[in-house]
Amino acid sequence: MRFVNVFPRLVCAGLLLLLSTALISTSAHADPLPSWQDGPTKQAIVDFVDKVTKKGSPDFVPPNERIATIDNDGTLWSEQPAYFQLFYAIDRVKELAPKHPEWKTQEPFASILKGDMKGALAGGEKGLLEIVAATHGNITTEEFNKSVKRWLKTAKHPTKKQPYTTLVFQPMLELLDYLRANGFKTFIVSGGGIDFVRVFSEEVYGIPPEQVVGSSLKARYEVRDGKPVLVKLPDIYLIDDKEGKPVGIHQIIGRKPIFVAGNSDGDYQMLEWATAGDGPRFGMIVHHTDAEREWAYDRNSPIGKLNKALDDAGKKGWTLVDMKSDWKVVFPSDKQ
Repeated sequence: MRFVNVFPRLVCAGLLLLLSTALISTSAHADPLPSWQDGPTKQAIVDFVDKVTKKGSPDFVPPNERIATIDNDGTLWSEQPAYFQLFYAIDRVKELAPKHPEWKTQEPFASILKGDMKGALAGGEKGLLEIVAATHGNITTEEFNKSVKRWLKTAKHPTKKQPYTTLVFQPMLELLDYLRANGFKTFIVSGGGIDFVRVFSEEVYGIPPEQVVGSSLKARYEVRDGKPVLVKLPDIYLIDDKEGKPVGIHQIIGRKPIFVAGNSDGDYQMLEWATAGDGPRFGMIVHHTDAEREWAYDRNSPIGKLNKALDDAGKKGWTLVDMKSDWKVVFPSDKQ
């Protein structure tokens, strides 16, 4: 009788052990990049990570040298029909307009207040710098951070009609997690404003503010009403774009990355510089080819122009990510 009573318990215990072992095995082999289509692009990423993290491999890279630098606009989130930070600056112009009556006749502000985006951007880089200086300067860093946080909570993309921070790319979020799980330190290296990106980088990407490199204004230390503050000045300190990206990486990170990702010719020099180093290197370009789920653009786009980098990707050994064919989903909201 005792044997009969014990036997079912032993059977159940055995089944539970087999089930738990199977679950552990499945978890251990879970796809780290589920939103990426199986194929050469995904395999290239996995193969690179495997070879630089496997001890005993001739390509093994110590964890302290596993640096990944990834562009933001167009690489981690969308950038059409204009950079998202520009939309913030435009809304900021409208907010500050009552204190600046001269803007009614002064360009590019007059066009912004009339809703004429074409006229507002007609001044090119000079006009953009004027907008940034007027909306980002002469304000303390704390005041600027609060302003950006308020805007991100309420602002909606003009065509997608959803918050900007939801327009991040799900496959890239998985890639960031995958790299960090394998001992990489991930940095954003953006042509956008460093203080703007730092406001949301940790919450959205899991990247703390000290791991953000970006364009920046000069700043000054002051004591206001007995409180020490940093004031953003309307003067450019660093334009972290094109040739400025390797400079920013050197000045702020101090190590050459071994994994680099971008999406435009603005990332060309970062890709070229990083992948020309000794040892294993991985360069990646996100090619916007999906007009249905996101946007399709490259050579002729005024935003995120991809021309020279597209031509040179093959001979430079850079992996070209075709958004339409390589990604199962684009945004987190696309997940089933």
